[in-house]
Amino acid sequence: MSTRRINVALGERSYPVVVGFGAIIEINSLIPKSAKRAVVITQKEVNFMPKLEIDSTTVNIGNGEQHKNLQTIENLVDKFAEFGLTRNDVVIGVGGGMVTDVAGFAAASWHRGTAVVHVATSLVGMVDAAIGGKTGVNIKQGKNLVGAFWQPSGVICDLDALKTLPDREMRCGLGEVAKYHFLTGDDLLSLEMTDRIARCVEIKAEIVSGDERESGRRALLNYGHTLAHALERSSNFALAHGEAVAVGIIFAAHVAHAMGRIDQSRVDQHYKIIGQTYGLKTKPDEKFNRKDLVALMRSDKKAVSGLTFVLDGPSGIEVVNGIDEKHLDQAFDAMQLNEK
Repeated sequence: MSTRRINVALGERSYPVVVGFGAIIEINSLIPKSAKRAVVITQKEVNFMPKLEIDSTTVNIGNGEQHKNLQTIENLVDKFAEFGLTRNDVVIGVGGGMVTDVAGFAAASWHRGTAVVHVATSLVGMVDAAIGGKTGVNIKQGKNLVGAFWQPSGVICDLDALKTLPDREMRCGLGEVAKYHFLTGDDLLSLEMTDRIARCVEIKAEIVSGDERESGRRALLNYGHTLAHALERSSNFALAHGEAVAVGIIFAAHVAHAMGRIDQSRVDQHYKIIGQTYGLKTKPDEKFNRKDLVALMRSDKKAVSGLTFVLDGPSGIEVVNGIDEKHLDQAFDAMQLNEK
């Protein structure tokens, strides 16, 4: 077994991310020594369970973003209470980004903070969702609007779990990988899978270490996510996260062009990287209502000063506040999205 170990440097709350085939064998080394019992949160569809050295119980949650809600959190904490989980014990999230988001928030809430370890089984989870301590659930007004910053004690990215993923789930992960491509310029697809995932983890770990609570540079990790979250909500999550991020990156390029921040050649480069290099769709097949999408984008958690986007520009990728809605209309027109 050959694994890579990346440290997320946060002082006393630093933790390792273990990447590689067979990495699951290291799970017990990441569990706090104080833990006497564990609640494993997963889904029936996830067939990748760790072998633990402490007493444990497994709780399955529903599959799909419609289950990423406060009702699921209530059900989980009821199970915590039944099992006698204490603040000194541990919650283990085994699954994709939805599972680790929910498990992390449940752990952050239980006794005002119980340790959590993540075992990411999807590409999205490995390169993004399981790392960095952002947890949360959705409400009808928007995605991830209720949550907490709660860093895990460790993260496992066992690439053996990817062998069972359908092609669509792998494409979803590539949407997040493409985001890192734009943030760094790295040719990530030239790397072997272990090194590719490890490099994505390194990029995110470096950003999180410098801006844990998203007061500055960490917001750049939301490149493409403003429209993406709106598309997910508007489609009732028929459009998967990574697919939506890919489309959102293209939209952000058009917004930046409409504002005069980048030229047409840079927009074309976005299309080439998303569509040709990563093989992702640059616009969804579904039809969407433009006004509904704008309303959802206005309620995005980043929108603290009007419409807020992460945009490309002369100085690279940066957060831009107070965007005029006319620039969104220009971007929608340029993309020629299907509209209801």
